[in-house]
Amino acid sequence: MMEFYKNLTAEQWMSLMPFGVACIAIGFTAKSFLDKKCGGAHVNPSIRKSEAKVVNTVDIEEIGNQKAFCRCWRSEKFPYCDGSHNKHNETTGDNVGPLLVKKS
Repeated sequence: MMEFYKNLTAEQWMSLMPFGVACIAIGFTAKSFLDKKCGGAHVNPSIRKSEAKVVNTVDIEEIGNQKAFCRCWRSEKFPYCDGSHNKHNETTGDNVGPLLVKKS
């Protein structure tokens, strides 16, 4: 059933080229759009990439009255928030913000 392509002439193959190029262009555009919209495949772009898993421990006594923890993985002060999510949100259309931990 799918062996029709074996009988195509060079001229017929050439006439299919614009369709193939259009399919590739649409696929590339869709992938680029989705990568920008979704932020790519990885959540963590650069923080301690040599480690198998990024784990942080924070002593509750060191927090003080309130502390903001990063959830966007872009903070230069990770695990603490430095406001990097604002640029990330503008670029990607995301709405991520910090985790606020307060003493009651």
